[in-house]
Amino acid sequence: MLLSRVAESLYWINRYLERAENISRFVEVSEAMSLDCPPGSAEPWLPLIDASSDRETFDSRFPEKKQDDVINFLIRDRINPNSIISCIQLARENARQIRDVMTSEMWEQINILYWNLQEGESIWDLPRQEQLSEIRRGCQLFYGITDATLSKDLACQFSILGRLIERADKTSRILDVKYYLLLPSLDELGGVLDELQWIALLRSAGAYQMFRKAEQNSIQPNSVARFLLLDNNFPRSVRYCLDGISNTLKMINTSPSSDNPSKLECMRGLLKAKWSYIRIEDIINDGLHEAIDSLQIDLNKLHNLIEDKYFINKEFDQ
Repeated sequence: MLLSRVAESLYWINRYLERAENISRFVEVSEAMSLDCPPGSAEPWLPLIDASSDRETFDSRFPEKKQDDVINFLIRDRINPNSIISCIQLARENARQIRDVMTSEMWEQINILYWNLQEGESIWDLPRQEQLSEIRRGCQLFYGITDATLSKDLACQFSILGRLIERADKTSRILDVKYYLLLPSLDELGGVLDELQWIALLRSAGAYQMFRKAEQNSIQPNSVARFLLLDNNFPRSVRYCLDGISNTLKMINTSPSSDNPSKLECMRGLLKAKWSYIRIEDIINDGLHEAIDSLQIDLNKLHNLIEDKYFINKEFDQ
């Protein structure tokens, strides 16, 4: 029997760590890109706030919108619940509550990651690029330990589910930011800065090398969007994540009703079908922002349905 609190904690541990890993990559790539941008070009910092949906909170606290304010807000700000340090803290707190279910190796890794980020620790003396790399490696090490030591039962499935939902969310958000926030004017489309931004976008999603392997031609906006949204082999693409979410939910729900499927079953099937049978040209023509906005709404609905079915005072058999 798997308790709902255990399933929920495992789900959120992986969502928080995936969120922290993504933010570390966003900031690292943006900082490197700012060094390559021509003098006078807009530095790609504020769009990162938009990608985490925290613009209103940030603007109210930091009206001057300085670069250091953005970086601190995303990495070390304990008031911001979506900062890296807050995400790691929340992940550890969830892990602490279910230590009897996790393997000792999983707890040890998340505990090390948490304590290494406290004030006065040596990581903060490193250059920022190395700080972010260390944080990302710590999150990825936890994923690897989980895959290697946790039994492939319901506990494992809820871990995977949280990771994939967060990954699909962040991949789509950073793509949306590129199309509608990073380009200050149409004059830069197709220029050197534009290509730098597309490369930065791919690196932000950890996709640059795999994109180059799949696409031999020059970087084109449509091919980047297709790769990040619809590629069925790249593990951070939206379609790959949605396929994984669908398969995981089917493994969790061992007795679905074909005659009267639940709202969760309907949403699972609709999301998988919608993003499996669509062309990037149709998405672009109908509006990329609208498609991603619709995806965000559907992912939120999916989360709410998962919460209602599995996380609110529920128990279910392994």
